[in-house]
Amino acid sequence: MRSINLIVIHCSATREDKSFTEYDLDICHRRRGFNGTGYHFYIRKNGDIKSTRPIEKIGAHVRGFNSESIGICYEGGLDCEGQPKDTRTEWQKHSLRVLILTLLRDYQGCRVCGHRDLSPDLNGNGEIEPEEWIKACPCFDAETGWNQV
Repeated sequence: MRSINLIVIHCSATREDKSFTEYDLDICHRRRGFNGTGYHFYIRKNGDIKSTRPIEKIGAHVRGFNSESIGICYEGGLDCEGQPKDTRTEWQKHSLRVLILTLLRDYQGCRVCGHRDLSPDLNGNGEIEPEEWIKACPCFDAETGWNQV
């Protein structure tokens, strides 16, 4: 079993007015050269949690951190015009919270963060600030906001 110390939250970067299934996600990732969906879990708008990659298998979701992390992605993350936005439904928020609490029981001491929180600290001040984000994903403060329903 691999050592896990991170739970990384992502969004699919898809518009809130469009459906993007776990099958669409798999096709998208395969077109990018991955051997299947890079995230371990995918949370649909209705709150369904889909297991998309075995936890034992290293993910393909955040460069430099895949070997030590579990990736969770929620469907959405863009408004109707394609701009970054926290589009999580109440069902997604609830499912995300339940999933993270369950994972934290099995992988105690893990840090929960968003993809953007693993961007490089360009100015070296010890803090990843919005102007340093490689992308806005997951479009909310995952370190403190994952448990807010």
